[in-house]
Amino acid sequence: MQSRKMLLMLATSLVAAAPLFAQQDAGSMAGGVPAVAGIPAAARAAAESIDAEKIRAHVRFLSLDLLEGRGPGTRGAEVAAEYIATQFALAGVKPAGDDGTFFQQVPLMAVHTIEDKTKFTLAPASGAAIDLGYGTEIVAKDQTGQATADFDAPVVFVGYGINAPEYHWNDYAGVDLKGKVALVIVNEPPSNDENFFKGKALTYYGRWTYKYEEAARRGAVGVLIIHRTDLASYGWEVVRNSQAIEKSYLQGDPDATLRAAAWIQHSVAEKLFKAAGLDPVDEEIAKAGKPGFKPVELPVKLKAHVESRVRKYVSTNVVGRVAGAAPGENAVFYTAHYDHLGIDPDAKGDNIYNGAADNGTGCGILLEMARAFAHGSERPPHDVFFAAVTAEEQGLLGSQYLGMHPPVPAKQVSLDLNYDMLLPVGVPRSVDLGGAERIDFYPTVQAVAKEFDLQLLPDPTPMAGHYYRSDHFSLARVGIPAFSVDQGDLFEDHDEAWGHAQSEDYVAHHYHQPSDEYHADWDFRGNAKLARFGFVLGWLASQQAKPVEWKAGDEFEAARKKSEQ
Repeated sequence: MQSRKMLLMLATSLVAAAPLFAQQDAGSMAGGVPAVAGIPAAARAAAESIDAEKIRAHVRFLSLDLLEGRGPGTRGAEVAAEYIATQFALAGVKPAGDDGTFFQQVPLMAVHTIEDKTKFTLAPASGAAIDLGYGTEIVAKDQTGQATADFDAPVVFVGYGINAPEYHWNDYAGVDLKGKVALVIVNEPPSNDENFFKGKALTYYGRWTYKYEEAARRGAVGVLIIHRTDLASYGWEVVRNSQAIEKSYLQGDPDATLRAAAWIQHSVAEKLFKAAGLDPVDEEIAKAGKPGFKPVELPVKLKAHVESRVRKYVSTNVVGRVAGAAPGENAVFYTAHYDHLGIDPDAKGDNIYNGAADNGTGCGILLEMARAFAHGSERPPHDVFFAAVTAEEQGLLGSQYLGMHPPVPAKQVSLDLNYDMLLPVGVPRSVDLGGAERIDFYPTVQAVAKEFDLQLLPDPTPMAGHYYRSDHFSLARVGIPAFSVDQGDLFEDHDEAWGHAQSEDYVAHHYHQPSDEYHADWDFRGNAKLARFGFVLGWLASQQAKPVEWKAGDEFEAARKKSEQ
């Protein structure tokens, strides 16, 4: 306890001293907030006070080895949560968690698959069994939290594993999955038709989380998701690293009942289809994406022995509030996850997943925005909440719990702006605001972006389904209009190709890897610019005469209307 107090004192002194060791460039302190219509001078001054070097100091501390990768339920995550709460308190932000504290308790259950004691085999009705190498060919988690699981279950190929009545699509028609294993394709049926699974843009039906949830609702004992890099939008190494460490679940989640929530390599699926006497895997994937697909039970069983280390624990969301001039409607949320992947005890060499960019940057922005709001000479129109959420890397669990238990009713929240993994590589001149176009606040977003000299670029990879992969999605599911603020590929003094190369390099060499570490030469001016941009958007959303709404027909409109009843 004494060492933790000393650590937090050191962290506080580092942030307080940030200007002393900051790089003295014109962009770090100068502000650069345009005179946006509707923003009072005091609010503009508060936004201009947002300091790139204070963001740097937060990121540097949160990504130290001392915090051990901020894995949920670990000492490092507890220190991170205490640090964030301390910074809120120092800024004058008021507690908005449980029982008058900054902490919202999130009950979780962590499962770590014991790799050398876990065995998976594909057993065809005829022919040799296929043993699968754990980590290289298959990864899995037992969602039930049992120490061991043994099963010998038929494999049923259910295509994309989607039941979407609004698109007249049901991959489960005529099949009983109880006690069986669903073999599914990541993503969703390909289309250019905006009225069919939104064309090229991914819907939630394409996310791997949906595949697990739907199969579990149908009584499946397991799910095998076929990984293909172009469909998943990330390589096998990302899947493997995300599963190599603990995976957490909300305690009592009725949609997390699989004994094997698993991914398999594309090459494994090739062997499986060959053993079942079907066409090559890519041909079967192509057929599954066309109307008329029928599920088929394969003459193959999955035999498994799964051993897990399980612990139940409580992690925390850290939630603060800056009081508005008027209570009630039109509150604004700002969110960012503070967790990362922790430590991989089985890895050789550097085994700490520091998560400097992912998501030390979002936390740094959140803390600096909270300070700016709290120190402003004029109160915001309505309450503003700041939530650093846990267990995002485990499946958006902290934000899911926040959405289920918000500090004020969801109907009173006008907007959530989320910050997640903003690379500190320069000053952006473009932004990716995927999902902002789905709400009636979008014209204001467009106008403010123009004032900030930020081009609004279309999603370059709509099939990746980025909207469903960060914490704003958890709030959208309960009806709250929400999207993430991220930079695009265009930066000052560079062309788009340069910015794209920075992003590609990070994803290829650092995303979800121990090498995602703080660098002293990082340029945080862009983080500060996007924080100021979000400050202005939140202020304008808060002062609207009525809350922000989803556009008619959006998939979250029904949840919004339900919350308002």
